[in-house]
Amino acid sequence: MSAVVAAPPPYGRTVARYCLGWLAAANLVGVWLALSLLWPALGNALAPLTFGRWAPLHLDWQLYGWCSLPLVGALFAWYLDPADSRATRDARLALFVWSLALLLGGASWLAGNVSGKLFLDWHGWARPLLPAAMVVLWGVLARQTWRRWPMLPPLARAGRAGLLALLAVVPGVLFHTLSRDIYQPINPDSGGATGAALLGSTLGIVAIFMLVPLWLGLRTRRPVRWFYAVLGLGWLVFATVDRGYVSHHVRGTVLTLTTLFLWIPLLPLFWRHHAWPDSARIWLRAAAVWWAVLILTGWITYLPGISERLKFTHAMVGHAHLAMAGLVTCVHAAILTVLTGRPAPRGVFLAWQAGCAVYVGSMVVLGVQEVPHMAELFRSEPWTQALFATRLVAGASMTAAAIRWWVDALAR
Repeated sequence: MSAVVAAPPPYGRTVARYCLGWLAAANLVGVWLALSLLWPALGNALAPLTFGRWAPLHLDWQLYGWCSLPLVGALFAWYLDPADSRATRDARLALFVWSLALLLGGASWLAGNVSGKLFLDWHGWARPLLPAAMVVLWGVLARQTWRRWPMLPPLARAGRAGLLALLAVVPGVLFHTLSRDIYQPINPDSGGATGAALLGSTLGIVAIFMLVPLWLGLRTRRPVRWFYAVLGLGWLVFATVDRGYVSHHVRGTVLTLTTLFLWIPLLPLFWRHHAWPDSARIWLRAAAVWWAVLILTGWITYLPGISERLKFTHAMVGHAHLAMAGLVTCVHAAILTVLTGRPAPRGVFLAWQAGCAVYVGSMVVLGVQEVPHMAELFRSEPWTQALFATRLVAGASMTAAAIRWWVDALAR
């Protein structure tokens, strides 16, 4: 039976155009990087814009463009009054300023002006750009809340005001974190993330994904309060763990991560308790699969003896794409179908999922084999080139899907 959902907001298509535009742009850069790895001489054509300058562009446009703006669109759905003629103008203002920050940030990274910290490359004159865009976004949300305030019931007022209070500190915290002098604790035995960092970041993603149906105004089919109770217990576990420089050889860090197994069935079940439109469900089913694989493989690769072997190999590249191109993209695609009231064009889902699966698989195989065969990796032996070529084809498939959906959004 089809779900009964509210009509898409008037700014929904604008949000989709920005989101998909950044997805297509970041993917095109990713294809260029894949070509450069397969045929390094190609990089000479764009010198001095080397691989090291394009890489932060790809990573940060994916994170702050595609992985962020659909959530901004979901916030719009919660804060902006669709009956207010000024809502679309405000949404466009926030999206434009955010995108301008990404463009200027891209110019900074291509010029070699980076902090040296992955996903926190905003440095020098570019450092205040994204925090400033966040301030503009916060102002739009606050202004819309002020306008709707007399019409909102007390609980809705409290929810929106509370989230605004939390969001108000984000620009300052981000600006502080961008400093080259600020680093979070690391695992001293692997050089990677600690168990506390992995637990906290994953619970943060769960919390955001549980808020998305609320922001989108989806009605609940069954009670969902107990999901929030379980999430609260998870945060209590996080509060008890050592958040300093802790090794994965400390058994307790591995045990605390096992609590995330609960969310393999719980997060998809939480989504099923809400009335998503039919066009979103196929993406949510795929998200559930990627989510289960992400949790299981993330836990396995954190285990002693495995973490040291795979850390900073192509297996971690595959794992990052499992999270961002798999899980996050599927959830965000579902968000866009709600905001626009339309499904993705025919073929987009299959092209993206197949490309992502092949991409992740090829990088995991390469990562597992590259440690015992490191010299062959740097000699560009046929088997490593075959895996790089496979990755290129997979990335091209995802890029074609992104462009297809973006062009469709522009045409409507």
